[in-house]
Amino acid sequence: MREEKGLLVWRRIPGLERDFSEATIGEEQWRGKCRGGGFACVSMVEKREKRDFLPSTDQFLKHPLALLAFVPKDAALFAAGAIAGAAAKSVTAPLDRIKLLMQTHGLRVGEGSAKKAIGFIEAISLIGKEEGLKGYWKGNLPQVIRIIPYSAVQLFAYEAYKKLLRGDDGELSVIGRLAAGACAGMTSTLVTYPLDVLRLRLAVEPGCRTMSQVALSMLRDEGIASFYKGLGPSLIGIAPYIAVNFCIFDLVKKALPEKYQRRTETSLATALMSATLATLMCYPLDTVRRQMQMRGSPYKTVLDAFPGIVARDGVIGLYRGFLPNALKNLPNSSIRLTTFDTVKGLIAASQKELERIVDENREKQSQDIHRS
Repeated sequence: MREEKGLLVWRRIPGLERDFSEATIGEEQWRGKCRGGGFACVSMVEKREKRDFLPSTDQFLKHPLALLAFVPKDAALFAAGAIAGAAAKSVTAPLDRIKLLMQTHGLRVGEGSAKKAIGFIEAISLIGKEEGLKGYWKGNLPQVIRIIPYSAVQLFAYEAYKKLLRGDDGELSVIGRLAAGACAGMTSTLVTYPLDVLRLRLAVEPGCRTMSQVALSMLRDEGIASFYKGLGPSLIGIAPYIAVNFCIFDLVKKALPEKYQRRTETSLATALMSATLATLMCYPLDTVRRQMQMRGSPYKTVLDAFPGIVARDGVIGLYRGFLPNALKNLPNSSIRLTTFDTVKGLIAASQKELERIVDENREKQSQDIHRS
């Protein structure tokens, strides 16, 4: 495709006169000037578009990174978030199952039991003895189904909110980064919350029912509202968690010297630090959310749950399952953020590679024209 642009060029040539006896359209407008001695012409100037200089097949084979530039950026970021999230959750699923059992043990055994807490090693033994190896991945299917859209929406929404909250100078303040992270976390939680409730029910309730059986049972016995139990503390908890996690990650990476910013080990270390701080701050809300999601939970609101858990299990009850959660979340967050950061870097590098090849092709053609 070529875009053509017409240019009117006026040159006065002494001694040259022309009498427009039969003026055509356009010439009529210039008759007065041309009688004074001159000549008017219309020159067509061609402007080649970028696609005229795109890499050849041989160039793509030598520089395959340039192909990534043709993938829509939003699609690449969305896919990166989904793949990273699914892989991270599957690897850490056993730790997540252990954490859920530790968080909900007191509520499941009831007030009549003297043992209201279960330890990390005890939870590992209990799952292996009662359900075998596959028990460690019980409830992982809805988790993977959930985490694909959850991670993709969360990371994609964070980039979108950052663009929206940038100041007039194009910079994003710390408050802006926190707000972008909070909004992204709440958006992804709201979209995928029913799958999170299903995952909990599969993981902690007895029996080996399928996801569809659990969903139908919940609809029949508890109504559609059961899929949104604990949504309040989830939104309250995820907003500061994602805000702190993403904000610290961005700020620390930005503060480092440029030569370190693009290194994978830098992304991993930064992600671990940001995830650790965020988890310490927000874990009690996760415990409240899990206990509110349980069938027959006595807690209807966050204000009921906090004093209720403390009265039954003490303050330590709010941190039940923190160890497996930390072991799970730290690599989980690191994998997701590092993968996402790496893909963003690859997208930027592919754009530069494509522009470099296009410039080379344009320069080469210009030289060929001058030689001929």
